[in-house]
Amino acid sequence: VQLQASGGGLVQPGGSLRLSCAASGNIISIDRMTWFRQAPGNQREFVADIIFDGGNTNYADSVKGRFTISRDNHKNAVYLQMNSLKPEDTAVYYCNALVGSGPTGTYTDYWGQGTLVTVSS
Repeated sequence: VQLQASGGGLVQPGGSLRLSCAASGNIISIDRMTWFRQAPGNQREFVADIIFDGGNTNYADSVKGRFTISRDNHKNAVYLQMNSLKPEDTAVYYCNALVGSGPTGTYTDYWGQGTLVTVSS
């Protein structure tokens, strides 16, 4: 199973970006997909997650009301719409998925390669 993240870039404060992450490979089901981020010198932190069956979402307090996570079950993909971006949102954003795969459908955590978001004027 591979996760491919995309959509990062340079944006001015107050601007918007949309990140995407698609899972591919021998996937039977996806339980949850999550966005994390890691700023230089900081630990990786939780941003938002979504349960694929039902669509329940959770957000870090720092992004509530500005970021929206969504998913496309058919494409095995998750998206992060980021609005009203601030310089402190600058980080490498990673997607994570809890995926059932293989002959037994065992659930395993997978990570994407990260995409850089820079918020600066």
